[in-house]
Amino acid sequence: MPPPAPPPPIPHGIPITLEVAKRVAAAAEAAARQNGWPMAIAIAEPTGALVYFLKMDNTQYASIDLAKAKAKTAAVYRRPTKLFTAALDNGHLLFLTFDGLCAAPGGLPLVADGKLIGAIGVSGGAGHQDDVVAEAGVDAL
Repeated sequence: MPPPAPPPPIPHGIPITLEVAKRVAAAAEAAARQNGWPMAIAIAEPTGALVYFLKMDNTQYASIDLAKAKAKTAAVYRRPTKLFTAALDNGHLLFLTFDGLCAAPGGLPLVADGKLIGAIGVSGGAGHQDDVVAEAGVDAL
């Protein structure tokens, strides 16, 4: 039996500004620091283009590209990246053919007034830790 159809995608809004991107990243960084988790944090506009990036001291180098990939995936597909993780876990291997898709927790759409303005991608911890830090960024909106 095929999986249920996904909800309609979030409509696009005006892209996130640098000022708002910095605020979102600062909130995410504060959550990471509070928990002692060194993280890389990327903020992208709806096209997936990078708007702002920061890497905390002692963050593993692989997390630099992973944070950017998570932000791009959440922006372009307008969904949390962990949904792709769940789909792959359930055998929906078609997603492996999606160019540039990052199916790891830590990428979330940024929505203002019901419209997508960008996305946050976080990497550096275990998947649930990345999600906690990304959620803190989302909450700053």
